[in-house]
Amino acid sequence: MPIKRKKIVVVGGGFGGIKAALETAKLKECQVTLISDRDHFLVYPSLYSTATGWSRQQSMIQLDEVFHGSTVKIVHDTVTDIDPRQKVIIGKDDKYNYDKAIFALGVVTNYFGIKGLDTYSYSIKSAPEIDRFKNHLHQALAHEKHIDKNYVVIGGGPTGVELSAALATYVAQIADKHGIDHKKLQIDLIEAAPRVLPRMSEKASQLVYDKLLSLNVSVMTNKNVESENKNSVLVSGVDMPSHTVVWTSGVSNHPFFQDNSDVFTLAENKRVMVDEHLMAYEDVFVIGDNANTDYSGLAQTAIADGKFVAKVIHSTLHNKRIPAYRPSRPIVVIPVGHNWAIAEYKNLRVKGYPAHILRMLADFICYLDYFSFVHALTLFMTKSHREEDCTTCHDK
Repeated sequence: MPIKRKKIVVVGGGFGGIKAALETAKLKECQVTLISDRDHFLVYPSLYSTATGWSRQQSMIQLDEVFHGSTVKIVHDTVTDIDPRQKVIIGKDDKYNYDKAIFALGVVTNYFGIKGLDTYSYSIKSAPEIDRFKNHLHQALAHEKHIDKNYVVIGGGPTGVELSAALATYVAQIADKHGIDHKKLQIDLIEAAPRVLPRMSEKASQLVYDKLLSLNVSVMTNKNVESENKNSVLVSGVDMPSHTVVWTSGVSNHPFFQDNSDVFTLAENKRVMVDEHLMAYEDVFVIGDNANTDYSGLAQTAIADGKFVAKVIHSTLHNKRIPAYRPSRPIVVIPVGHNWAIAEYKNLRVKGYPAHILRMLADFICYLDYFSFVHALTLFMTKSHREEDCTTCHDK
């Protein structure tokens, strides 16, 4: 008689969810279903690159491609509720019974109630948002022959730094293609904290600040965005004319957990409290950005969490000692312009081209976490390919 396999339901198609699904699917005792509200895997560290003209294949990978050759069942649905007593996850389209559930829903954009941002600003956190942003740039430059007075990036974290450093080159390239003078091109990076990259050391922040200035990015720290309208953004009482404001700051935990606060206990930062096995409730794991753990919010942490939960499930099924979760500090590598990056691990720091090589290596290793060597190499090589995917580019 065949062994009845345990139903493992993973909710979320990001770094942690996909890794958890791939690893648990290797266990012959498990039948794994992954539920995601989109049909592709977003490689968030590469989104800034796709938003500034490089191949989207590096940052938007179809889930069917990710799970090719795997036994994981992919379901497209939006999860709304959970009944842990009946062990049922409820989606908009169906209900899903589970023996073990793993939640890795990621975060959502938070505008903090700042008037006008949700209407007028741009974002680069999803495929449609990137397309909207790029089409706006090309429309203004190719058809209206218009260089904006200010290209404003809000948020001095990794995404904001990466985008602002790449944006000047991208806009200049589009302008050159259409014969537009861009000598007065102005890129502004706005950060509410006293320095950019506030989660890194002060020395790293200073090095990045100096590099941004060398790229003609105007860095404005200790500044608060107060509102935006269709023609400008108000920053600490100063009205800055702009039709191109990109919001990279501000995220909140997925609202699913607040909506199910009778099941999940939330910390002050709204992340989910978990035990030493990343469990938030009996047989319910919460990992990655959603869990209130050290270094939550980083891709490396989400990947490690996915691997860890698979080990816990394996240990449970085989009556072995269940390991305790031990978060480890990841190496942080932030690219800042062409062939330059800053890398930091504890008190170790590398800058410039050597750090750029480290970032390339880290990206390749990230692909290896999900794909074969050949497939990972193919995806990695797309990083050197520019896209011409906006129709307005061809209307010169």
